[in-house]
Parts: sequence; structure tokens; C-alpha cells
Amino acid sequence: MDFAFQPVDQMGVMDRVARIKARSVKKEAKKQGLRMALNMIDLTTLEGADTPKKVERLCYKAMHPHDKLEGLPSVAAICVYPMLVGTAKTALEGSDVKVASVATAFPSGQSTLEMKLQETDFAIGEGADEVDMVISRGRFLAGDYNYVYDEIAAVLERCRSQSVRLKVILETGELGSLEEVRKASDIALKANPDFIKTSTGKIGSAATLPVTLVMLQAIADHYDQTGVQVGMKPAGGISDAKTALQYLVMVKEVLGDRWLSNEWFRFGASRLANDVLMQIIKQETGVYQNADHFTKD
Repeated sequence: MDFAFQPVDQMGVMDRVARIKARSVKKEAKKQGLRMALNMIDLTTLEGADTPKKVERLCYKAMHPHDKLEGLPSVAAICVYPMLVGTAKTALEGSDVKVASVATAFPSGQSTLEMKLQETDFAIGEGADEVDMVISRGRFLAGDYNYVYDEIAAVLERCRSQSVRLKVILETGELGSLEEVRKASDIALKANPDFIKTSTGKIGSAATLPVTLVMLQAIADHYDQTGVQVGMKPAGGISDAKTALQYLVMVKEVLGDRWLSNEWFRFGASRLANDVLMQIIKQETGVYQNADHFTKD
């Protein structure tokens, strides 16, 4: 596979991000954006101490974000480890909330392709609607781009054979620069996955607006060249509604309204849900509720 990578104008990226952050979303547009953001969240629990009861509580919150405010949308998905997919699938039965499972030796990606495919098959067999895979960053940083592409293509083939959607996690905080983020995005997009995703949420550096802008532009270029629509998922570090709205403005400007649904844009940010809910209630009632009124999971 031959790759022709696009250069990144870092100063241009930072300038555009600064202009987006300076904007203010108000009134009806803000109300619409907050509800849209809530419906785009993947509530996530990926801890060694996860239990079926914890996942069941998270699934209830996914379907009922706030029992005292009617008419709220559900979140988009619950994301768990493969061993807990079955628990989530049962708890979410009858709802529109999807079950996503991490796989492929999450979060490090340090395993053989055979074992990554076995884990992917297990997650799908347990009922996952979506799989979030990690790329082999060590291979990418060593310049072995074809290995990274072939691995994505192999996992995607397993997912597509079962009508399961695939998100490809780049772990951008380990890639070193916006140029490398663009390279990794272009490699992943070449395989035509359903989403590309910034981060695992397991390292200090997670989603940022500049990184997301570079990835969105890569998606836009890919769409222009191929006509294939690929979604975007910034994950980790997004915890307030104001920032979420800035991401939505960016998506609208770079990709357009066609991407403004949870079919094509997600937030991997469980902490974000409560702040979005607080802001929605403020818009509806005129007063903030204390954070103690919201469940942590």
C-alpha cells in the first residue's frame, strides 16, 4: 500500500481553533447543541474493578440521563471491556443505546494480530454493536505503515462480516506531533472504518481541539477523494458543555451538518454527561442544580 501524506499547517490549525473557541453559542442554538451533545456521548467504564452491577447502573443512566427531566435523549452507547458486553446488552435491551467494546489488546495494542482478532470475535459474539480497536503505535512510530493498515483492515473485515461498526483509536498523545496525527489518520482512513478516534483515555494526553481539527480535515479530504463517509470520536479530557459545543461548531464547519448525529460523531467522555445535563436544566429552569443531584455512574 502506498501512502501520500498531507502536510499540516500547525499555525493555521492553532489560529482556527482560537477563532472557534472565541465564539459564543446562545439561546435556541445552545439548547439544541446541548441535547445533541448528550445524544452523542459514549458512557464508558474501563477499569479493572468494573463489575456487572456497575455496568448495569451505567446502562440505566444511559437510557435515563435524568429521571426528573422528561424528553431527554439517551446517550449513544455504553463502552465496556469484552467480558462485560453481555451484561450491557441485557441491561440495554429494548433501547436505542448501542453496546461498544474495546478490543485488540486495549489500551496498549501490544499483542499479536491473531490474539487481537480472537478478542474482536469474542466481543462480537457477546453482542457488541461496535468495536473500538487500538492501532499498534510502536509499529507506526517505526514507520511500518503497511502493518498498521493491514491490522486495521483485518479487524474491520471481522466487524463488517457481522454488521458491527469499527472505531479506530490512534492514541494521539503518543504520536508526537500534528503531522504524525495526520499520517495515522490517513492510514486508518485508507481502510474505510466507521470512525477514527483520538484516544483511549488511559494516558495523560487525550483529545484536544487542535488534534481533532487535524483528524476532521483528514476525514473531509478522504470524503472528497472517495465519497466514503467516516465518523469522528474525540475521547478523554472533555468534561464541560462549553468545550463540547466548540467541538460541534468545528464539526459543522469542517464536515457539515451530515456529520452532526451520533451515527457519525461521538464524545468518549463520561464526565461530560453530568455537565451537559446541568446546562440543559439551567436552560430549562433558569437555575443550576448541585452536582450532587447527578449520579457518578
